Amino acid sequence: MLGEKSKSRKDYPEVLEQIVKLFAKAFARGARPLRSSVALPFAAAAFYRPSNNGAPLLSEAAQAGASPTLSTLQQSRNMHSKMVIIGSGPAGHTAAIYAARADLKPVLYEGFLALGIAAGGQLTTTDEVENFPGFKMIKGATLMDQMRAQSEECGTEIVSQTVGKVDFSQRPFKFWLHPMGDDENLEEETHTADSIIIATGAKARRLDLKGEEQYWGNGVSACAVCDGSLPIFREKPLVVIGGGDSAVEEGVYLTKKASKVTVLVRKDYLRASKANARRLANNPKVEIRYNTGAEEIKGDEGPRGLMRSLVIKNNKTGETEEIPANGLFYAVGHEPATHLFKGQLKMDEDGYLITTPGTTETNVPGVFAAGDVQDKKYRQAVTSAGKHAISERGSRCNGADALGSRLRLHGRSRSGEIPRRTRRHRRTEWHRRREGCTEGQR
Repeated sequence: MLGEKSKSRKDYPEVLEQIVKLFAKAFARGARPLRSSVALPFAAAAFYRPSNNGAPLLSEAAQAGASPTLSTLQQSRNMHSKMVIIGSGPAGHTAAIYAARADLKPVLYEGFLALGIAAGGQLTTTDEVENFPGFKMIKGATLMDQMRAQSEECGTEIVSQTVGKVDFSQRPFKFWLHPMGDDENLEEETHTADSIIIATGAKARRLDLKGEEQYWGNGVSACAVCDGSLPIFREKPLVVIGGGDSAVEEGVYLTKKASKVTVLVRKDYLRASKANARRLANNPKVEIRYNTGAEEIKGDEGPRGLMRSLVIKNNKTGETEEIPANGLFYAVGHEPATHLFKGQLKMDEDGYLITTPGTTETNVPGVFAAGDVQDKKYRQAVTSAGKHAISERGSRCNGADALGSRLRLHGRSRSGEIPRRTRRHRRTEWHRRREGCTEGQR
């Protein structure tokens, strides 16, 4: 143990050096804290493996009489899983909870600063959540901490690594992991799964304005429906950037909360539909500024300082102006985290995964998608959770676990032998009928 007095501190220089490098690299990116708990950094460190993969196993080090290092503490994690979940937002943890309660022993890969966001997804960057059932108000990070704890309590194995490559060409599906803190290299080990649920989410596009990072969550947001009702925005002047239907919808929604809404459009026309454009233009609380973009966000100093004004610039005349604004909402689109699946799963022109209408099934049997990764319309935590409850149920009915049960129920094992129909088999069939799996799924 590291804490034993018999061990000298000089026995572990490699451990300390690698931990320092790992977390220095993470926080150099400007990432937010991983968790309110101190458990995750240690869990993350426990899964670290150097990119050269040349470190001996713990048993080899023990035989050689060497002191254990962070490298040798990482045992080879070659493994096969019935169900793997990629993603750690509301959708991923909902699927994990349902799957664990169904004794599918799910393994959830939450990712290490995937998309530059801490495990837990976009909600970890939301200061206050007021529209999630069961809570009058809850911190976004706190909500995700509770979801993670519930997943683990139900029996989900959570791995703090990022999936870097997948192969859906045949079952069992194959995937490979990035070493902790290294987004470029892949580990040598190949992992397999009978079914995979994709919950990698999407990330709102940002404009990288001056002051954006400082006031993100304290006036700057990418979701009017999520944050527009917060007290800091009520009866205050607000600004929306964008010219499409999403910008129109967010602008109209904010008129119910704000004293005034200014919509900045970089072109000389709105890309939104004619009906939506008229609805926005005719609203007495809305001012549309064409050929205009934002330059700088200003506000109170300090870590909890609020946004107070916005510097805007006319793209044609070059004139700048500082206007009062207590809130800035981006409506310039989202980027789904689907680059990992290009060439293997069907996507639309914007990169969102295409699923069979009314289900979460992709074009590859056994691979499911739900949440923001396939929902370009609602993008809400509660809809993500609901969709992944469907995806878990679908994977349970359609996946390899259901395949084995179907073979047994029809009187034949995977090896071709005809087993005796036991009470357990009859109970399994009864439960599947009760859970609503269709005849084709069974």
